Amino acid sequence: RWVLSLECKGSRNFMSALRRAVEVDFKDKDKHKSQGLYLLTTGIPDQETHTISAYVAEACGGFDVQLHVCLFTQKGTDCSGIIPARYANPTETASAFKEIVQAANGRFHWFGEAGIFESDDITSIISEMEKAKNYSQKCAFLVESLKQRS
Repeated sequence: RWVLSLECKGSRNFMSALRRAVEVDFKDKDKHKSQGLYLLTTGIPDQETHTISAYVAEACGGFDVQLHVCLFTQKGTDCSGIIPARYANPTETASAFKEIVQAANGRFHWFGEAGIFESDDITSIISEMEKAKNYSQKCAFLVESLKQRS
């Protein structure tokens, strides 16, 4: 019900949302065993990146929680003419969130109408595929050299 009641206001008060998510009442801490927080966003937070990164590193490290960010960018997004508190182009926004995610040991995903621009998960999969290919090539070379010796 809370999500359905939200309206576009031109603000991305990331710090307030993050505080609400991580600062659980200590008597109920055992009931709230979150492993990850997921931020779905369309733009840069209102607060400065270095401030958020420092807070995220401390908060997520203290609770053993990772912060993952899914950034969605699209052309012509209009929110009833409301101007956000802070503006950055999509590349600057992605760079800021990558810094924040690194501080929280999380993952970053950036996509839009055209598809996936960047994704830590896909990068990891491609890296594993390249390692497997290199390993396979080395094994083939070893097998071939053993055949030649015998």
